[in-house]
Formats: sequence, structure tokens, C-alpha cells
Amino acid sequence: MNRKTIILFFLLLVGGASAAAQEAQKSDLQQRAEAVDPKTNIAQARSLYIHAFNDYANKGQTAPGMACAVKAAALYYKENFYKEAFDLLRRADQTVNDDSRLANSAKAALHYQATKERMQMYVKLRRSESAKEQLAIMEGQAAQSGDEQLRNDLLYNKAICYYTFGQTAQGNAVFREMTGKLTSVADYDKVDQVYQTLIDNGRKSNNVSFLAQSYQSYMAWKDSAAAVKAAAEVDSLQQQIAANEASIAEKDSSLSTRQAIIVGLCILAGALAAALVVGAVVLMRYILLTRRQKKTIRLANESNALKAKFISNISAQLEPTLRKLDNRQPEVKALLAFASHIQTLSDLENTAADAVETEDVQVPQFCESLVDQIRSKVKPGVNLTVNAQKMSARFNKEYVSHILLHLLNNAAEYTPAGGSISLDAKKRGPHTFQFLVTDTGSGIPDEKREDVFKPFLEVRDLTTGDGLGLPICRQMALKMNGDLEIDSQFTKGTRFVLDLRA
Repeated sequence: MNRKTIILFFLLLVGGASAAAQEAQKSDLQQRAEAVDPKTNIAQARSLYIHAFNDYANKGQTAPGMACAVKAAALYYKENFYKEAFDLLRRADQTVNDDSRLANSAKAALHYQATKERMQMYVKLRRSESAKEQLAIMEGQAAQSGDEQLRNDLLYNKAICYYTFGQTAQGNAVFREMTGKLTSVADYDKVDQVYQTLIDNGRKSNNVSFLAQSYQSYMAWKDSAAAVKAAAEVDSLQQQIAANEASIAEKDSSLSTRQAIIVGLCILAGALAAALVVGAVVLMRYILLTRRQKKTIRLANESNALKAKFISNISAQLEPTLRKLDNRQPEVKALLAFASHIQTLSDLENTAADAVETEDVQVPQFCESLVDQIRSKVKPGVNLTVNAQKMSARFNKEYVSHILLHLLNNAAEYTPAGGSISLDAKKRGPHTFQFLVTDTGSGIPDEKREDVFKPFLEVRDLTTGDGLGLPICRQMALKMNGDLEIDSQFTKGTRFVLDLRA
């Protein structure tokens, strides 16, 4: 998973005020690199940062050179060029070692930047032991630098690493140490800012488990600092729900009354989703704690028991209400589907490290059976084709069927009459193969192609879809040691590529 953290620049050079001013000033190459939007031209931005690094290294300006190398490495592994990223960071470390003007403390601070980037790559690769080795190196570098900001940044990155690999107890301990430092000097605004930064980082990286843990710790601290306000808020919301229940009980079962109730429930769901987007993850906690879910995640501890009780009350009061409603209503169906998608996404996140069961599958017959399931859904004149190499492959049939059927159903919906839809399967190497779903529909704009795999980006009308279908499909692909992407080179519609490794 890719995360942006605070970049620390240490401009500690020997040579007087003029040399320090030269270090702090950005070169023309660095300014040109920063002017390029990586979302539109990542290769150009990366190339300019590498040129800027080489230019700084040749001039003996080590600190800004390291900053440019770190940015270029991040743009490398964003496109999965991990070898190139590691090689570039090794060159940057060697440049620091070769600079005899730098004190040991300054070298440690610069090495810390490169080591932190390696740690983040290992986190994205889900290599927990390698990530922890880098954390240990970072700890020594932070100590040698003698800089308190680096020590705080180390705690922050430790928390991220522990939470990412499911080590909740260690993550909580490290994060409590970080916030404890600020709380001890009564800097409550800064503590709140630290929590908000952690929550925002989890949301941007689409890590549901990490987001939930961050919010849990935040609520525990918030409750201890503002218990009276929290109690008043809970009481007010409970009264509102009780009033809604009383109003529902007094009304008859006419269609107009049912529609009014459904609209009220949709507004409540939308409000909870909006709270999630801005950092208060109330909707997520509700979904994870509801009695209608078979598998729940306990996000509350003794210090936030009041919040846990509140969410439980919401669940208990909404469940009988939903049972009274006509499940043929679009809004009711949307709420039930949304709850199911949330549970599926949460289960995938919580079991990301668990192995999946696989079986040998005859690929051509498998592909034909999937296409047969959507024939009745395509528009008139749409040409449905299967191009599958004659082969058998070993994979989780349930997950792959879910992913491909979701993509095929989307293609059927958005491909106009007279268009075409194809499902291809091919072997890419001794242990790799891929499925491709191609349609000639309107396509997905370039600026939205990455966003379609990210959940909870916006508050939307649930009856038009909750936007969780593709994020769930990508999580299933990652759980099978594969990936799901959009082919950016295909411009006559949309092509999804599912890569799998045997």
C-alpha cells in the first residue's frame, strides 16, 4: 500500500552561510519535476526527479539530492518498478556516504529518508519481516541523528507498519507513546491533528483495517478528553432514533408512509457515510458492529464503551425497522446490498494474509460458462466472444468467478447495441496467466481509472450503486497473489486485466 508521510530535510552542510543558501534553493530541474502532475505523466515526473538528483549529486548538494531520489523512487514503485526504486535508493545512500563534509548526525538523518522509503515498499509488498528490519535500521538512524522530529516520525511509521500487518496491540502501544508525548505538554490540538493525519492516511491508502484501528484509538482519546460532550451527542442521537421509531409505529402501512421511512433511512445512511469521509468513521463502526452481520469486528475497548453501546443501540433499533419495509423498494435493496458489500470488503481486509483454497480448472469451459450467464443481459446486436487458450490453471474458482462476472455484467450494462464484449484467457509465463474482459462501451476517463478501485471516495445515492464492486474485486485479486487493473493502452472502450500467479 502507498502512503505519503512527512519528508524531513536536513540542510546541514559545512562551508558557511552561502553554501547553506545554495542547498536550500531548488534547482531548475527540481522545479520542473514538481510542476509535472504524476497522475497525467508519471514517467516524465520521475525522469526529471532522477535528473535533478544526479545534478545535485554532481554539485555536492546531498540533502536536496536525497529528497529528489526519494520522490523518484516513490514514482517507480507506484508502477511496480521495485528493482529500479531499490537501485536508486542505494545510489542515494552511497552519495551520502561519499560526502565528507556532512557530520555523522546529518548523514543519519538523510539515510533515514531512504530507509523509510524502503520500509514503505516492503509494506506495499506485504513483506512484514523485511519491513520490520527497515524499522530497526530507522530506529538506529533516528537515534544517531539526535533529532526529536525523526523520533516522532519513527513512532508514526511503526504504528502504520504494525497496524498494516495486523499487530494491533503493538500498534496501539507505539501510537499511545507518540500521543503521550504531546499530551504530557497539554498540546491537545496537536494530538487531535496527529490522529486526523493517521486517519486520513488510512483512508487514502484504502486500508480498511488500518482505518478502523486508527479511528478506534482516536475515539478512545477523544472520549477521555470530552466525555460530557460525547454523552450529550449520544443522548441526542438516541432520542432522534427513538422519535423516528415512535413515528413509524404510529403510521399505517400505506405506500407513501413506507417511502417516507425509506427516504429517512437513506438520509441517515448518507449522513453516516459523510462522517466517514471527513474522518469520523461512524458508519464503518456501525456496519462492523451490526447484529445482522455474521462476522463482526470489535472496535471498542473499555475507554470507549459508551460509543460501542451507542452503535449497538442503532443496530438494534434499525433492524426491526428494515424488517417492516418492503424489500422490493429500491432504497431498501440498496441498503441491504451496501451492508453486504461492506462486510465482504472488511472480511477480505481482515484475512488478507490468509491463504486461499485453489483447484484445477479447465479454462475454456470455465470462460464459456461465465459468458453464458450474461447472454440474456446484453443489448441487441452485441457480439459476445470467448478467446481462451486450451489449458488448465489452478486458482480459487469462487473469487475468479465473482471478479469476471462483475466485469462482464458491467460490460453488458455499458456496451451499446451493435458493440462487442470479449473474455480472453492466456498464459503469460510458467506460473502466471491472465484474464481480459474487453468491451466497446463509452470507456472510463483517464482521471477516474485509479479511483474506481478506491472505496468511500464520495457520498452517493445508494440506489445507483455504492461503488464497492470493483474495490472488492481488486481485494480478491490481491488475496490470490494477483492484481486487477485497467489497460491504459486500450482506447476503444474499456479493458480490465486480471493477472494471477499459480
